[in-house]
Amino acid sequence: MDTLTVIHVVISLIGILSGLVVMLGMLTRQRFDRWTIVFLATTAATSATGFFFPFHGFTPAIGVGILSLVVLAIAGVARYVRHLAGAWRWIYVLTATVALYFNCFVSVVQLFQKVPALKALAPTQSEPPFAVAQLTVLVIFLVLAIAASIRFRVAPAVILDQSARAQGLPESAEFRLVF
Repeated sequence: MDTLTVIHVVISLIGILSGLVVMLGMLTRQRFDRWTIVFLATTAATSATGFFFPFHGFTPAIGVGILSLVVLAIAGVARYVRHLAGAWRWIYVLTATVALYFNCFVSVVQLFQKVPALKALAPTQSEPPFAVAQLTVLVIFLVLAIAASIRFRVAPAVILDQSARAQGLPESAEFRLVF
């Protein structure tokens, strides 16, 4: 179980860090294609590996894991199948943000369970410090989702590549689709 925990935590941290880079890209109108792949893959792997921990019955962690995988599937379709065209741009922004939020939400839960100082503040996770921490994370992600929805207005990769070809320019690796 220790090995699974270490793998799960490392994958989760990579997912959070790469997700923050992707969020920065959305806020600065950049696509960050490779970071996006890392973010979506590691966040999905985090949710998937979470199901290997011993649980008895349906738990909130299982519920968050299922929701996360659903949101990630929609983000993947919006990004790689629909190429961010039309409404799929904001659907991608919203689902990617929600996936990152879920990862951070679970991290806050884990911090309050594992860090002695935080556990002392909220031993049952029903105390005000825990609620304030989770509310703060939620508000931050709501603001990020709104800002990214407004700012992330990049042309779909297919259009960019077609435009480059029409002008006789080489296709930019930055705009090429990975899948």
